[in-house]
Amino acid sequence: MTAFVDDPLLDTPAAAEVLGTEPSTLEVWRCTKRYALPYIKVGRLVRYRKSALLKFLESRTVGGTHAE
Repeated sequence: MTAFVDDPLLDTPAAAEVLGTEPSTLEVWRCTKRYALPYIKVGRLVRYRKSALLKFLESRTVGGTHAE
């Protein structure tokens, strides 16, 4: 059970806050499958693993270093 403590499940508003977007944007992404952002669905409830959100952000990172 400690895995859930280390990797909490976030609802759509909390996940949107982590990503810096609006909850409605995540809803559109889910419906259109625009991004392969994994989520958990139990009945009507939608939850995101925080680790999946951070991995998604990492995958969207461009560059990172530059020559000076």
